[in-house]
Amino acid sequence: MKQRDEFVEEMKARLDEWNADIDRLTAKARQASDEARVKYQEDIERLKKRQAETQQRLDELQHASEAAWESVRQGMEDSWELMRKAFQDASSRFK
Repeated sequence: MKQRDEFVEEMKARLDEWNADIDRLTAKARQASDEARVKYQEDIERLKKRQAETQQRLDELQHASEAAWESVRQGMEDSWELMRKAFQDASSRFK
C-alpha cells in the first residue's frame, strides 16, 4: 500500500506543477498580440483538457481496488505521458 500511496502523491505533485505551468502560459498569452493570443489560447485549452483527463485518471487510481490498481496505474502513466507531450508542444510555441 505504501508504494501506491507514494505513487499517488507523486502524481498529485506533478499535476500541481502542470497547473502552475499552465497558469504561467496563460499569463504569457495575455501579453501576446491578438493573433498569437488566439493560438496560445488553443494550446492552453488543449492542456486544460489533458489536465482534466489526467486528474480523472488520478481520481480513478485513488479509488481503484487492489486487483485493478496495476491496470489503472498504467492508464495514469499513459495519460501522464500524453500530458507531458502536449505541454512540451505548447511550450515550444510560446517561445
